[in-house]
Amino acid sequence: MRLEQTILSNLIHNEDYVRQAIAHLKASYFLDAEYREVFRCIRDYVTAYNSPPQASALKIALQDNRKITEDLYEKCEELINGLGEYEVDNRWLIDQTEKFCKDKAVYNAIMQSIQIIDGQDKTYSVDSLPSILSDALSVGFDNNIGHDYVGDAEARFDFYHRHEEKLPFDLEYFNKITEGGLINKTLNIALAGTGVGKSLFMCHVGAAMIAQGKNVLYITLEMAEERIAERIDANMMDVSMQDLRDLSKSMYTDRIKKIQNKVDGRLIVKEYPTATAHAGHFRALLEELKLKQNFSPDIIFIDYLNICVSQRLRNNAGANSYTIVKAIAEELRGLAVEYDLPIVSATQTTRGGFNNSDVDLTDTSESFGLPATADLMFALISTEELEQQGHMMVKQLKNRYSDPTRNKRFMIGVDRAKMRLYDLEDAQQNLVDSGQVDVQPVFDQGAFGQRLGLGDIKV
Repeated sequence: MRLEQTILSNLIHNEDYVRQAIAHLKASYFLDAEYREVFRCIRDYVTAYNSPPQASALKIALQDNRKITEDLYEKCEELINGLGEYEVDNRWLIDQTEKFCKDKAVYNAIMQSIQIIDGQDKTYSVDSLPSILSDALSVGFDNNIGHDYVGDAEARFDFYHRHEEKLPFDLEYFNKITEGGLINKTLNIALAGTGVGKSLFMCHVGAAMIAQGKNVLYITLEMAEERIAERIDANMMDVSMQDLRDLSKSMYTDRIKKIQNKVDGRLIVKEYPTATAHAGHFRALLEELKLKQNFSPDIIFIDYLNICVSQRLRNNAGANSYTIVKAIAEELRGLAVEYDLPIVSATQTTRGGFNNSDVDLTDTSESFGLPATADLMFALISTEELEQQGHMMVKQLKNRYSDPTRNKRFMIGVDRAKMRLYDLEDAQQNLVDSGQVDVQPVFDQGAFGQRLGLGDIKV
């Protein structure tokens, strides 16, 4: 008996199997037309009535289907008549069904890829091939049925105390708001106006990561590769941009050797033309770097998000800016999850937010879908007064790392000539609502919170 026939037979006679397998099976996995049609009838019945169908119900459903030919109906009827009840080990059958789904998903992806390459499929472009194959390879059964709040309490406690690898900043307050640094599988966004310091921030953090021995991939769609490397040169060599250009070749080479001997981290800067690259290009770049240079980044900087394009929206045709930017953000966050690393990028403020000294999420340009997707989002704010003092204000806008009301605003120092950021003394953190003083949570102050007595619990 064919495996497809065993699967269909158990979808009729084995309710436990139906509950575990029906959500993962697709009609496209069955290559023969009669198997596809019978499976569709079974799936539709289970969806409608939440129980396995009888053979008679399937035959009636096929009779009502005006799209199938008489010849196909006869084949389907013969197949249904042969779907008897057989003894089978459920665990074995689930394993075989999972393997069947994986094999057929890969086969279908390869066939679809060939059609795209030949120009027969106009829906997708060649750039979609890595995503199509990646989705097919990721097909599998998820045996996790959820988290039992009481039953899994011990596992949850272990999770709270598990050491999570983080990439720390060299800036004290950024470490405070992220509770120690950036974690993998996150999308982190800096919001700022033109010329405030988005690229400066990313170059500084990138240089700090290299100094920690981390591998950094810096993708630029705005400035040339050499301009980004120049900024990181000024930062790591502790010289101004002007002095950097005045260095002799021997002095420059000597400083590069000192950096090379001092740090173990590597930096790759890759330039793409503005509005031409998407997550599919970045995925291909990562694989190429791994293959050709044995380079796997610990963190990726993308300068910057709004001038990428979406991989899913073909030529961004017919889509508004909200949909496009949200799609780009989701794809980049998916890339961060796939490669288990943090991604840092930036976005522009609106015209109203450019001169605003109290930037908010509503000042995000083009799409409010971006802050909805980001794990950490903060504004970089500069005014004439702050510029004269060599300071920049940072305001938390969204934070999945910790409570965003703690240290909501804080100051950092800026040395634009050397493309550096630095910590300020506590006395210079002269902010009213910086959240540096502990207060009783609002919930504990309410009647319900007081009845629970949560405020008396000491940690």
